[in-house]
Amino acid sequence: MNIHQLSVHHDERQDRLLLRLNTQDQQEFRFWLTRRMTLRLMPAIQQSAVRLEAAQPGVAATDAPAQHLLSELKRDAFLKKADFATPFDNHATQWPLGAEPLLITDAHLSIQTNGSLEISFEDKSDPAQARACQLHLQVSLVHGMVHLIEQASEKAEWGTVGSANKVTDKSPVAPSEPPRYAH
Repeated sequence: MNIHQLSVHHDERQDRLLLRLNTQDQQEFRFWLTRRMTLRLMPAIQQSAVRLEAAQPGVAATDAPAQHLLSELKRDAFLKKADFATPFDNHATQWPLGAEPLLITDAHLSIQTNGSLEISFEDKSDPAQARACQLHLQVSLVHGMVHLIEQASEKAEWGTVGSANKVTDKSPVAPSEPPRYAH
């Protein structure tokens, strides 16, 4: 899946975030993140981003504080180049997971040998119809997703959803065309 755009919106009625991902072949993947899931998931995603950055060839950050600093510098550099102004494209033609977003009840993170982060989202809210989706994200997309979730969480007044100070890890090659983000 080649992700083209990310979007995160707060649903005030349900007090949850809607994470939407568009691919270049006009597929859209939708996920509901509750406040509780977001607060538990974000520190792990941020730690994974640090590990991805530190694993990048030629990186000599060996201790946790140096890895964290490196990740913050790379995240800041990425955010300066990222396109957050382009509106999210609502013209998807396919919804591989269905029209209703997955309610994320379980998430599993795994750093891949190719330098990407595998995130497995599971919806076990209906045991008779459990659904799942695996995403493979390069570190630049992880930084963008974290940024949008932090913004939406702040707007929702959920407090601090991540702990960038706890991050400790490594990184891959950025895509040729930077992904676009929307909030």
